[in-house]
Amino acid sequence: MGQCGITSSKTVLVFLNLIFWAAAGILCYVGAYVFITYDDYDHFFEDVYTLIPAVVIIAVGALLFIIGLIGCCATIRESRCGLATFVIILLLVFVTEVAVVVLGYIYRAKVEDEVNRSITTVYNEYNGTNTDAPSRAIDYVQRQLHCCGIHDYSDWRYTRWFNESRNNSVPLSCCKPNVNNCTGSMLRPGDLYPEGCEALVVKKLKEIMMYVIWAALTFAAIQMLGMLCACVVLCRRSRDPAYELLVTGGTYA
Repeated sequence: MGQCGITSSKTVLVFLNLIFWAAAGILCYVGAYVFITYDDYDHFFEDVYTLIPAVVIIAVGALLFIIGLIGCCATIRESRCGLATFVIILLLVFVTEVAVVVLGYIYRAKVEDEVNRSITTVYNEYNGTNTDAPSRAIDYVQRQLHCCGIHDYSDWRYTRWFNESRNNSVPLSCCKPNVNNCTGSMLRPGDLYPEGCEALVVKKLKEIMMYVIWAALTFAAIQMLGMLCACVVLCRRSRDPAYELLVTGGTYA
C-alpha cells in the first residue's frame, strides 16, 4: 500500500510538472491580455498600479516554466536536494499568487472610483480627430462596448466638442452598426446606442481583473497539490531504505 502511494505521488508529480509548463503559457497570456486591454482603456483609468497583478502574473508564468523543469528533473532523478528546492520555490510562488489575488480584489474595488473620476475629463477632451488619443479612446470604447456618452447619449450636450460643432449631433461611433446613413443626430435617438459607457467600462475592467484573480487561484491550487506530492516523495525517500526508483525500477540503498 505504501509503495503504491509513493509511486502514485511520483507519477502525479511528473504530470503536475507538465501542467506547470502549460500554466506558464496561460499565465503569461492572461498577463499580456490585461496589458493590451489596459492600453485600450488607459484614458479611463489613470492608476497604473492596477497593472501590478498583471506584472506579477507574467513573472510567475515565467517562473513556473523553470519550476516545471526543476520538478521533472528532480522527480525522475529522485534528487532530495532538487525536490527540496522544488518545494521551496513552489511555496514562494504560492505566496506570490495569494498576494496577486489580494491585490486583484483591492484594485478591482477601486475601478469604479477611478473611472468615475476620469471619464468626464476624457469626454471633455474629445475633439473628433484620429490624431487625438482621448478621441481615439472614446470612439474605440463606444464602438466596442456599444455605448454612447457617460450615462447616455444626452451627456454629449455638455461637452466642449458638442458646443463647438453646433450641429446637435454626437460622434458617429455612437451609431448602431445596423443603421444606414446614421449622422449621429440627436433628433433620431433610435439610431444611437442607448446605454452610457461609464457602467460598461467599469464592468469590462472588473472582468479583466477577475481573469487575473481566477488564474492565480486555479494555479495556486495546483501548486498546493504539487507541494503535497513532493513532500510525500521526500519523506518516503528519507525513511524507506527500499525506496523504488521511478526510472530504473530498482531500489535506493
